[in-house]
Amino acid sequence: MRALHAEWTKFRTVRGWLLGAVGAALASVLFLLVGTVSSNEHPGDASALPVGPGGEAVNDSFSFVHRTLTGDGSLTVPVTALTGVLADPDGPPDHTTNGVTPWSKAGIIVKTNLTQGSPYAAVMATGAHGVRMQHAFVHDRAAGLTGVPSAAAPQWLRLVRAGKTVTGYDSADGVHWTEIATVAVPGDEVRAGLFVTAPAAVQTAGAGSSPATATAAFGQPVLTGAWRDDWAYTQVGGDAGTSGSYAPGTSGGHRASGDGFTVTGAGDIAPVVGGPALGPAFTVETFLIGTFIGLIVVGVVAVQFSTSEYRRGLLGLTLAATPRRGRVLGAKALVVAGIGFAVGAGAAAVSLPLGRARARAAHFAVLTVPTEEQVRAVLGTGLLLAATAVLALSLGVLLRRSAAAITALVAVTVLPYLLALGGMLPAGPAGWLLRLTPAAGFAVQQTLPRHDHVLSVYTPATGYFPLPPWVGLAVLGAWALLALAAASLVLGRRNA
Repeated sequence: MRALHAEWTKFRTVRGWLLGAVGAALASVLFLLVGTVSSNEHPGDASALPVGPGGEAVNDSFSFVHRTLTGDGSLTVPVTALTGVLADPDGPPDHTTNGVTPWSKAGIIVKTNLTQGSPYAAVMATGAHGVRMQHAFVHDRAAGLTGVPSAAAPQWLRLVRAGKTVTGYDSADGVHWTEIATVAVPGDEVRAGLFVTAPAAVQTAGAGSSPATATAAFGQPVLTGAWRDDWAYTQVGGDAGTSGSYAPGTSGGHRASGDGFTVTGAGDIAPVVGGPALGPAFTVETFLIGTFIGLIVVGVVAVQFSTSEYRRGLLGLTLAATPRRGRVLGAKALVVAGIGFAVGAGAAAVSLPLGRARARAAHFAVLTVPTEEQVRAVLGTGLLLAATAVLALSLGVLLRRSAAAITALVAVTVLPYLLALGGMLPAGPAGWLLRLTPAAGFAVQQTLPRHDHVLSVYTPATGYFPLPPWVGLAVLGAWALLALAAASLVLGRRNA
């Protein structure tokens, strides 16, 4: 404790170091203010994204032919065709080709109400993933049937509601049924019926997307239970949402087809992810973009905290007062780690609400994530700067010269981050940089969701780190501890 108190006293009595710490926090926030869109220039036109039951931003746009179910009941229907139209990215603006996107969906759904983001359970045929049961936007389960439905090989779907629980089934013949899952869907009166939606076609090479439309043919729906109202059509969401739009020359709608229906739709029922599927929306990561500026300033302060005593010839006095050199270095590390955490977490806590306010004032949508994810990003930013400060301190001890230590710090943290996320490297090398270098620690700020049932481009250039948040931070922590151990060993052998 004596060594820690001495090092803290030493830090706070040097005005430049204290001002540097404050400046690091201000620089992070000011970079956000300069870097994000101003409400007076380039205003956006994106409306607020709907929020799902778990607090996440969602796409909830689809063509819906529905009735009202007032109690227990069931809906059974065969899907006899699923076709589509895609915009041709290499052709003229109005040129299209036939085909369905892999996650085009056609099936039956029970939804609490027609409001975007309301709870639901659905069983569906898909363009390339067989029959699935999905609910609450983030949950997806494969069923037994594979392939695309056709008149020769229809895919039979069934949803059964009992109280607040909904059970999904599929069948190849409408006689022998396989249970998929049972989930909860709240609501006394729910809307249930047939739906079709088609997310945009993602161009992996160019990280772009092309509008898409899907059309499905349904056989005669079979209903049991307490139903009321006639069949009605609603375009839930009013458009195709952030996940895409209708292919040129197409639009949503429905028509009676014999005893069944033909339904056309676009959009998606799924969580919003990053990449080309995100659309014009700001994210938590956008609001924390100033972190690397604050990180550099904190790193500079931490380096000077370790090298100044070499320059001034004061290290001998410090070691004379506390002969155990490792204890002195540990105390210094605790001081700079505490400063780094306070700067990082404080700047992040200010940047999130400030960034959201500015984005919404400029009429840009903001990607909503659960509160616990936002808290993790704020605290993680503090830990990111804390670990970086310890790494910087250790580099200062090892190299003894401020310029060399600061250059090394930038080279192993900021530079890999900019190269990988700036799209200056192919996805493979960029991913390895963010696995092996201290820049992996920036992963702790990632809140962009990644879901297997949402097709997107999950690469560093589109904001996705290859490691989970805490694993990425652990990589940085390991680098900081290794550098601190090396510095302790060198300090123990080196003359002051």
